[in-house]
Amino acid sequence: MGLLVHHTNFVIERDLPGSPRHAFRFWSEHKNKRQWTSCHPDWTVEEDHLDFRIDGSERVRWRTPDGTENGFRATYFDIVPTERIVYGYAMNSGTRQISASLVTVEFTPADQQTRMTYTEQAVFADAADADIRSSGTGWGFDRLVLAIEQSLAVSH
Repeated sequence: MGLLVHHTNFVIERDLPGSPRHAFRFWSEHKNKRQWTSCHPDWTVEEDHLDFRIDGSERVRWRTPDGTENGFRATYFDIVPTERIVYGYAMNSGTRQISASLVTVEFTPADQQTRMTYTEQAVFADAADADIRSSGTGWGFDRLVLAIEQSLAVSH
């Protein structure tokens, strides 16, 4: 008998500096996206691909110091520039499938900022991984805010 999977949904909101157009670039442009998604400096990048378009894909594979290969594979289903991104992704560690998710990212103008609303519906092979995902995603968005702030400081 197989183990039961764990389903979860979570929403994270962040106020991002600048316009939706500027914030959107940190999801759609490879160099900008890696400024905030590269969170394990001790991992070796084995593959790094971003084809940001409807039906496009994103793949990243890393090797940890102990030799484990981790992976992220995504497909983009819907993209409305400066407004919305919908994609599905899966993560693995070695041969173990960690999760599969459906994500919607919405960008809404809010005064001189952008309100980003991230909604993830996920299924995990292990409930412990679900607890880590929400907090880890939040930390990633803290790095996103810093990357956007730094880009705005450089451009002024």
